[in-house]
Parts: sequence; C-alpha cells; structure tokens
Amino acid sequence: MATIEVTQVANIEIGRGQPLVLIAGPCVIESRDHTLRMADGIARITRRLEMPFIFKASYDKANRTSVNSFRGPGLEEGLRILAEVRRELDIPVLSDVHAPEQAGPAGKVLDCLQVPAFLCRQTDLLLAVAKAGKAVNVKKGQFMSPDEMANVVGKITSTGNENVLLTERGTFFGYNRLVNDFTGIRRMQAFAPVVMDATHSCQLPGAAGSQSGGLREFVEPLALAGVAAGSNALFLEVHDDPERARSDPATVYPLDRLESLLDRCLRIFTAVQDRQTR
Repeated sequence: MATIEVTQVANIEIGRGQPLVLIAGPCVIESRDHTLRMADGIARITRRLEMPFIFKASYDKANRTSVNSFRGPGLEEGLRILAEVRRELDIPVLSDVHAPEQAGPAGKVLDCLQVPAFLCRQTDLLLAVAKAGKAVNVKKGQFMSPDEMANVVGKITSTGNENVLLTERGTFFGYNRLVNDFTGIRRMQAFAPVVMDATHSCQLPGAAGSQSGGLREFVEPLALAGVAAGSNALFLEVHDDPERARSDPATVYPLDRLESLLDRCLRIFTAVQDRQTR
C-alpha cells in the first residue's frame, strides 16, 4: 500500500511539507449561538497565528457513557448549524459519523467525515464515509496498535478516496487509563498523515460513573509532545466554560488558554521541520 503523503480538507493540505493544522471546537453542538461563537473565537486566534483551522463539533455523541447524557441536536439540525459555520465564517467543518446511512447527508455539508475510535474497524461505516467523497479522519481505536491502522486505510482507499487522516488518541492501559505511544505517530505516517488528539488522550473512560473523567492538566504536555514527535495536525476539544461543557467537561481545553498553547506548539513544529530539512 502506497503512503498517502498529503490529505486535502477543503482548501487545507495536511501532511508532509505542510503547515501544522488545528482541528478544534467543542465536543458537541450545544446550541447554534454557542457553536458559532466558539468557531469565531478559535478562528480569530488561528488567524493571528497564521495557522490553518478546521472546526470540529459533533451533531450526535452516540457513544456517551450513560443513556441520560446529552447527545447533541442530531443529524439534521446539527448539519444545518455546521453548514452555517462553514458559510458565515468560511471555515472547513468536521464532525463524527456513527452509522453508514449518515454518510450521504454528512458528505453534503462536511469537509471531513470523522470515524470515532470505537468504530474504526466497522467496514460498512468506513466504506460509506469514503464514498461520500470528502476527506476521512479515523480515530485509532484504543484497542488497536498503530500498525493495524494500515487495514483501515486500505478499506477507505479501496473506494478510490485517498484523502485520509489517522488520529492518535491513546491506548487502553488497565482500568480507566489511556497512554500514548508516540512512536505510533511515525508508524502511522507510513500509511497517512497523522493528527494528535491531546484532549481525548487525557480521558479516563467511564471513570466518573455516568461519564468519562479526565486529567486536563496533561493536555498541554501531550499536545507539545505530539507535535515534537512529528504529528501533522493537532486535535483539541475547546470550550469557553469547560466546567459547564455538556460533553467531556474534564478534558475540554479552555478557550482563553488556547493561543498560548498553539504558539508553543508552532514553535516546536518549526524546530522539528527545520531539523528534518537539514
């Protein structure tokens, strides 16, 4: 299988020789106004830093810990809100797709369709999102090795779609713990460009009883380490009031601290790129 060197998401190129890209937004669409406000706030920061930006928010969180957890507005309303973000702010948009029948409608709005980690082996889902004709970002399953993701990429590219991203988001290590193997970034780059998900990597899945817990204090070192290890993009769930976030309140990153973190990540990315070109 040939290596995918660069993946196109709308007008943004992610991969070898390209700038560090940010994929960020709230975990779930909480409301139209909040979503537009978050997209605009993050966009203002990335414009100042001259950093390519893809907005992320889920229209449905189908893999919540509890049946009583907030899932979002659903497919139709969620896509309408994301289409407004795309249209009004001129920002590419990304969201999770949980079932094959969602891929067609999602592909009409989204610039990148994301496959959640727990679903990364579901062949019918992978083929459906690939056939939607947009870029596909697959989260590496917490139960899979980096090398196993070659088969995931093979399923997608079998449709002729070669705009693929793979995301590192931690591996199960005992009860309620995730760890990151940073060699996995380079290993998965043998297949496609790689995104470092620094917020989900800090989750403690199911540890808070009816929801996942987390260790937000480790988002920054994981983001910096992921960029230092050579990731092509950075994934961060961001919120303007983390403690009141309706999904992943323990790990979403504060909006008012985002610019400082991204500035440090960009400095590391530049140093890594400079060393690689010597």
